[in-house]
Amino acid sequence: MIVKFKVFRYNPSLEKPYYSEYELEVYKGMTVLEALNEIKAKIDSTLSWRQSCRMGVCGSCAMVINGKPSLACQTQVLELKSDEIIIEPLKSFPVIKDLACDLNNLFRHHTSVKPYIIRKDLEETTSPDSEFIQTPEELENYLQFAYCIKCGACISACPISQSNEEFLGPQALMSALRYIYDNRDDGFEDRLSILDSPNGCFRCHFAQSCSYVCPKGVDPAKAIQYLKREIVLYSLGIKKKKKLAQTQKLGEKLSEVPEKYKYPEFTLSKPT
Repeated sequence: MIVKFKVFRYNPSLEKPYYSEYELEVYKGMTVLEALNEIKAKIDSTLSWRQSCRMGVCGSCAMVINGKPSLACQTQVLELKSDEIIIEPLKSFPVIKDLACDLNNLFRHHTSVKPYIIRKDLEETTSPDSEFIQTPEELENYLQFAYCIKCGACISACPISQSNEEFLGPQALMSALRYIYDNRDDGFEDRLSILDSPNGCFRCHFAQSCSYVCPKGVDPAKAIQYLKREIVLYSLGIKKKKKLAQTQKLGEKLSEVPEKYKYPEFTLSKPT
């Protein structure tokens, strides 16, 4: 099957962006990323974009495919059910060249919410001699939000991010909740000034477009609503104080593992 690829092009040395069209024979299972690689190898070597793992893990190849921010390595050409595929760079980010964007704003907002474990005891943080114990149930509290690969698709789909580059955006807000929900973390108040700022979580209008396009099923829109709830409860003085994780000396084993820290045992049965 012959498919036409209409690809956004931009060269900083030229004044205006334009589109280039390529026709390619595609096969079942061929991804958009594979199609771009074939175009670059056989038709136009000047085409530029980012890619790395080709497995939906690194997030490098995020781009807008037929109007939807997606990972090119996870999007199969024939599943788009179209004989013309329009490929564009992510919205909300400056374009460096063709499909490659400047993601500095994403990482600026991400780092601003302090995406790491914060403990009130500075000595415990800088010179740890223990590990923090976490039950499977405590892990489940934030696990969904830990799957983010920082591809930028959610920010590209967000109408607020498109109109206000200072808005923290769904990726950063979701990352903040991931650590706030972590029982090892005690940094809610340290993050509050940025999360409850004019460009923080309450700037979100709950369009849910971020969750619709997320390739990992993280659901940033839900995370932002949970974050709003945490801040409201804190402002009303009724937020429950988090019980911080217990510690265990590095290299030591518990003499008796508490039941809540035990993982379920698995047994293999022979086929009948």
